[in-house]
Amino acid sequence: MTTATVSTNENPLLEWALYLAAMGWPVFPLRPLTKRQPAIKNWEHRATTDSTRIRRCWAADRWNIGLATGPAGLVVVDLDTLKDGETGVDGMTALVEVAAERGGPVPETYTVVTPSGGRHLYYRCPAGVCLRNTQGQVRPRVDTRAGGGYVVAPGSVTPDGGYELFDDRDPAELPGWLVQALAERPATANSAPVQIRSTDPSAYGSAALRGEAKRVRDAQPGRYNEVLSTAAYTIGRKVGAGLIDHATARAELLAAGETLIGSAHWPPNLREVTRVVDAGLTKGAGNPVRRKDAA
Repeated sequence: MTTATVSTNENPLLEWALYLAAMGWPVFPLRPLTKRQPAIKNWEHRATTDSTRIRRCWAADRWNIGLATGPAGLVVVDLDTLKDGETGVDGMTALVEVAAERGGPVPETYTVVTPSGGRHLYYRCPAGVCLRNTQGQVRPRVDTRAGGGYVVAPGSVTPDGGYELFDDRDPAELPGWLVQALAERPATANSAPVQIRSTDPSAYGSAALRGEAKRVRDAQPGRYNEVLSTAAYTIGRKVGAGLIDHATARAELLAAGETLIGSAHWPPNLREVTRVVDAGLTKGAGNPVRRKDAA
């Protein structure tokens, strides 16, 4: 284990922000003492490594530090601890178990300890690989932050404690077995791979559903709610016309919406994703497309 030394002045958070920027990792301000309140809009695109902008920003307040994982070329594995009353294993144990099952190690890498005692493992995203955030896809208490996401960076402080740098070695490349696990569709009731049966109404409806699901997954920060809502409405119109099975449409849209969870203010959880999808499908079904318009 190695530990970085960061100088202390009247605002040590500024020093941490400059240190992270020097690593080539774009940062942006989070509200003081918080971890889910970006202080700017469109934070993923406005995150910066420009020391002048960082000094000017952090001179205004003791902002916590958000690190935009996508622009940084990072995939951060967020390993949670067991909370009171929970059963099973903690995130670190779960990740090691998955690695053993898939025949790969968990490479030692840049590591941050969270206030709860969890771990953030920083990995370099392999060239040509595009990954989004996941929540519990690999195993319970194993989440990831990648494109469209951010992590609370070391140096940040919350009422529960600080984010402390544990190992400052250069990030290792995300291992292949984990790339594969993250690229797979979660095997859950709401996100199982959608199988379009030969009895489904039309190839057109199936293609439209795949297109809208992809649009949701590719949504830009700040537009998640809007894109998911309009996608559900668009597909709902086809469900109402009998072009797509309702259960199939709902499962596919929920699976797409789950990939956005935790990457910004919205969506906060699966319940909210489900609410938006169901509302959009219901509204769309009440205004079905005409068959000749769909052809």
